[in-house]
Amino acid sequence: MGEKMDRGSDAMKSHFEGVKEIEIRQTRRGWFQECCGCEARTEFKWFKGEEQFAHSLEDASCCCRFCCAPNHPFTMVAKELNTESELLTVERPCRCPMGGCKCCCYQYAEFSSGGNNLGSIKETCWFCVPSFKISDHNEKEIYLLHQPTCCGGCCVNCCAEGNPCTRKGCCKVSFRLFPIDQKNTGGDAEYIGVILKKPKSAMVEIFTDAEAFDVTFPDDATNDEKAIMAGTAVFINANFFEGDSGGDGAAV
Repeated sequence: MGEKMDRGSDAMKSHFEGVKEIEIRQTRRGWFQECCGCEARTEFKWFKGEEQFAHSLEDASCCCRFCCAPNHPFTMVAKELNTESELLTVERPCRCPMGGCKCCCYQYAEFSSGGNNLGSIKETCWFCVPSFKISDHNEKEIYLLHQPTCCGGCCVNCCAEGNPCTRKGCCKVSFRLFPIDQKNTGGDAEYIGVILKKPKSAMVEIFTDAEAFDVTFPDDATNDEKAIMAGTAVFINANFFEGDSGGDGAAV
């Protein structure tokens, strides 16, 4: 997948080297604002196991967050804990809400580190199940991302992570990663990576938009590609789980 080289900052390389999985947890800093109907800036803490190694805070104007959320433009920089060195920057421009059968103005984000472009993610033209293509810094498409499907690819499989009516599957939403050249990505097709939104406690579920994501990387992913996947989790959160989502996305 892509060129086997790393273009990011030293901090990015040191934290993603040899790592198979990370967890990104959204903080509850905006609980009071959310109860009052306001949109607080999104903040995440980044973990390897139980060890926090980075944090990130959305940079977007109050006016944009209030009037255009969740489709507002924002920049989010993930910084190494204690040193504040940049790991990853996510930049999302203002685009139309996600929706099926669009021909333009797709949701999009770019990822960079250490002043170098790493790649991007872009919504594709879809009908029933939202899908995205991920490209490297040369704009070469390397991955396809979408939720697990059923009924011949016509519907999102809500039971893919377990029965949603039981503790095992309750509130879990996954986005599966496939090689760009894989023909069959529906049903139980083999996938190489996954972004999994995990369930929250009842109080957090009711009173805040705080989310938690497990990001599992492909076995042969470079540090650049791991950073792109981590940034994709932020992008997925913005499109599917912020407020009322603002689009026709199936995850909500």
